[in-house]
Amino acid sequence: MATPNYGYEKRQKELAKKKKKEEKLKAKAERKTGDGVADNATEQDGDTVDATPASDATS
Repeated sequence: MATPNYGYEKRQKELAKKKKKEEKLKAKAERKTGDGVADNATEQDGDTVDATPASDATS
């Protein structure tokens, strides 16, 4: 009967942890850059909302 290769199993777990951590950091960075874009869109929406009542008042 073959003995279990615990070193191999441990290495695979470490690699999986590392990969998961990197993906998490990448997703966090994408969210952070995405929030800046969302803030700009919100400001533009705010300008549009301000312009809409002025257009209605003119009509």
